[in-house]
Amino acid sequence: MTSYQGKTAWPSVVCPIFCAFGRAATTGSLELKNYRDRLTERGMGRFEVLGLDIDRDLIRSLAKWLADGGPEAARIRNLVSSSIAGEGSKKGGILQALRRSPLVGADLDLARSHESGRKVKL
Repeated sequence: MTSYQGKTAWPSVVCPIFCAFGRAATTGSLELKNYRDRLTERGMGRFEVLGLDIDRDLIRSLAKWLADGGPEAARIRNLVSSSIAGEGSKKGGILQALRRSPLVGADLDLARSHESGRKVKL
């Protein structure tokens, strides 16, 4: 602590700045914690997604529909989930892709010759 002509320099400058920001940060943090606790009680959570600016309203409205609950939200959830999942979620997808290959029925000779290998001195 430095003094200037017998007076301390920092309390008059530092304390109002620190106290103002300290209280505001603490109050804001407490309000944010309470808000997130209320969201958790309702079974909701906050999360961040990255997307295009043109999709912002679409994503927000979709989130509101899903958060409302009810049969309409369940229908939308099932519709979006099934359209995103596509055919990749079904069992046997790799086998179907191999059967669609242009090499099916090409009569390729895939037999390997059997060789004994080389001799190695140890």
